[in-house]
Amino acid sequence: MKSKVVLGIQFFKYLSWAKVRNAVSLYLSFWKAQWFRKPLIQGLPAALSIEPTTGCNLRCPECPSGLRSFSRPTGMLDTALYQKIIQEVSPHLAYLHLYFQGEPFLHPQFLELVKYADQHKIFTATSTNAHFLNEKTVPQVLDSGLKQLIVSVDGATQEVYENYRIGGKLDRVLAGIDLLIKSRRARHQHFPQVIFQFLVTGQNEHELSKIKSLAKSLGVDELQLKTAQIYNYENGSPLIPSDLRYSRYLPDGMGKWKLKKELRDKCWRMWQGAVITWDGDVLPCCYDKDGKYTMGNIGITRLAEIWKNVKYGSFRNQIFLDRSEIDICKNCME
Repeated sequence: MKSKVVLGIQFFKYLSWAKVRNAVSLYLSFWKAQWFRKPLIQGLPAALSIEPTTGCNLRCPECPSGLRSFSRPTGMLDTALYQKIIQEVSPHLAYLHLYFQGEPFLHPQFLELVKYADQHKIFTATSTNAHFLNEKTVPQVLDSGLKQLIVSVDGATQEVYENYRIGGKLDRVLAGIDLLIKSRRARHQHFPQVIFQFLVTGQNEHELSKIKSLAKSLGVDELQLKTAQIYNYENGSPLIPSDLRYSRYLPDGMGKWKLKKELRDKCWRMWQGAVITWDGDVLPCCYDKDGKYTMGNIGITRLAEIWKNVKYGSFRNQIFLDRSEIDICKNCME
């Protein structure tokens, strides 16, 4: 709880009245859109995910980066394009997640990207497998202004960890996290807050107590237990945990599996923010991993124009009409 309070205070310090007004406009227009069942929108994105790279050092089985199975182009974010984006969005952007697919630390200027956003008073976070935290990078992380470091740790032992994080080395991850936290304390810094994210599967659920103890011993700021997104879940999977509290899916009683949560014909994410790929394509949601629903390209058109164009409006309208007709929504817990 203390870490969340510290994080919340820092988030509000980065807000301006313009950002607050923008967020309020988005929220009110979302409820107005629901009332009239029309894709009405006011304001500009309050949150963005920007993809530094599609490359990854691991081969996780339910991830396009790990499977090397993208149907869209792969590559690295151009620094000039990124700076153009930040300059455009900084007046209204409250939160930036420098991650979509891939391992962000593989981008050679990744921490410079973080620092550039921080200098523009944007609250920054990233997600990583933490294989690149070492004596060279840890001081750079602490200097970057990064506020949240979300670390995927899906096992408390190497044997279990490598079942999903194929090619990963748990001891390397833990050593990097330990170094980061100790260095942060030595500097009397609060950031980045370190969040352990444990993707609960049928292969690691027996290590829940161990991961809690491990997180406590390292002194991480938060442990998040996350449900696994599974492709082709209808026929079941060994990745579905037996403890269904940690599953997105339930047996349907007829030999198949279904989403635990009923899909509703509304989605706050379509008003809150968007995803920008490494090459500038604007996507409506992080579930669109292959870029099927590209709304425009920020290298060609300003985000403010893309955000309110006809294509985006049609997509939001379909959310109200029948969200189950949008394939990327069929595996969503929102």
